[in-house]
Amino acid sequence: MSELVTYHLEDGIATLTLSNGKVNAISPDLISAFNSALDRAVQDRAVVIITGQPGILSGGYDLKVMTASPQAAVSLVTAGSTLARRLLSHPFPVIVACPGHAVAKGAFLLLSADYRIGVEGPFSIGLNEVQIGMTMHHAGIELARDRLRRSAFHRSVINAEMFDPASAVDAGFLDKVVPAEQLHATALAAAQQLKQLNMRAHKHTKLKVRKALLELLDDAIIRDQEHMG
Repeated sequence: MSELVTYHLEDGIATLTLSNGKVNAISPDLISAFNSALDRAVQDRAVVIITGQPGILSGGYDLKVMTASPQAAVSLVTAGSTLARRLLSHPFPVIVACPGHAVAKGAFLLLSADYRIGVEGPFSIGLNEVQIGMTMHHAGIELARDRLRRSAFHRSVINAEMFDPASAVDAGFLDKVVPAEQLHATALAAAQQLKQLNMRAHKHTKLKVRKALLELLDDAIIRDQEHMG
């Protein structure tokens, strides 16, 4: 497995660790490695835990790629939105163990998972696109609209408000916050609990619950390609 995304399988739990520089930038190569890791997890029929480096899940898309050319930006956003859609429809449970900051695409990874655990501390979680001069893409709007509380959705998407871990639970980015030293054990315990599910029922119920969202994302990805292009 690529060094950008390490893969560790133990007792039916696949831990995918993102490692791409100090902010874990989401680049084309990282997304490719991410997809390869998910392919392997499906083959292993494993519950998935996604995590990052101490203090950060991800700071978002690789800005060098986003500013290289319009075509490069469109391609990266399309790949990222497609990855989010894949996570939302993944046939086995997906947990994110967020070890700190989760900004922009990093926060969208939280919104694409089935269960999200954060850590206590002075960390920022949210969507800062408007703050840095980027008009929010359609796929991002639809994903945030579905997963965030209504009041938090407007504050997050339109005002680029950032949340600390505790308020990120109330907003809908996280489900639980624990001390940093407990993150790994808490994620493993959650994965062990989710392993008890009937995976066929989990998969088909997930697809029913998210049917409308997945259809909206399919349309939004096309609109983003047309608009950004």
